[in-house]
Parts: sequence; structure tokens; C-alpha cells
Amino acid sequence: MIHIRNAHEGETEILTNIGLRSWRKAMVSIGGTDAMLEGASDAFANFTRSVWLTITVVELNGEVAGWAAREALDETISDFWIDPDFLRQGLGSALLERIEQDIREQGLEKVSLQTHAGNAEAIGFFKARGYAIHWLSVVYSPKLDRDVPTVGLSKMLADRDDGTYGIGI
Repeated sequence: MIHIRNAHEGETEILTNIGLRSWRKAMVSIGGTDAMLEGASDAFANFTRSVWLTITVVELNGEVAGWAAREALDETISDFWIDPDFLRQGLGSALLERIEQDIREQGLEKVSLQTHAGNAEAIGFFKARGYAIHWLSVVYSPKLDRDVPTVGLSKMLADRDDGTYGIGI
């Protein structure tokens, strides 16, 4: 059974491990992950320890299987990680629906996120759920010593058609 809940303060280790495993899989097309592994591990640990209140966890049969974060508690999903061993079981969809619901309940009209342009699996996942790519940027990564193309995806959550004509008339 899928269960979605808020993260708990003491979950840094499990959330870090899931984040790292997912990150390594997502970075395969870019390469160079071994050189960045220690830094990535530290970044995940620091992030999950310091902003755990912004993290939503998805479990399958009581086992933590993924998590997402909205670091600024706005419309931006800053992190979205499903353990590779738990892919294609509806967990990502359930987690995304919950995040979108939370954003909608805040009165926000859209949700946005970004990933590297080579992360075809994630891009396909989000596009299948109504997201569209709205920008492409190339950023130099000193750790990889190369440019990394990044895409921004977003989705409108609120229906702007209120049944009236014009601008709120």
C-alpha cells in the first residue's frame, strides 16, 4: 500500500541514500558521478537534515521509497527522488499528485521544476503528467569541467477560465 506523509527529523540517512541512488541513475547520461559522489552525499545529508520540514515522503508497504521537497514552500519542486528499486509502481505519480495538491491548496496556479536535459526518464515522467518544457539553459559545471544543459518544466494547476469574458469582467 502506498502511503504519503511528511518527513521526520531523524530520516536523514534513508533520505540521503534514496537521493544518492536516484541521483546516480539520473546522472548516467552526463557521466562523472564518481568524482562528485562525496560532494553529492554531503549535499543530500545537509539538505535533508536542515530542511526536512519541506520534504514529503512516499512509502510502499511501510518502506520509504522516495521523497520530494519544496525547499521554499512555493510552486517549485526542488527535489524529486524515487529509489530506483521502486520505479514503475505508481509511487512517483502518487507523490507528484500530493505535491501538486499541496501547491494548489496554497492558492498557487502552477508548479515548476528543473533537471538536466539528458534526464530523459524524468522528463518523460513529468511530460506524461502534463508538464511542458519552458526553457533550456546551459550552465558550466566546474566539477564536471563541462557545460550541462538544463531544462525547466512547468504545469498550470488552476483553470484560468472562470466562465467570464475578458479580464475578470
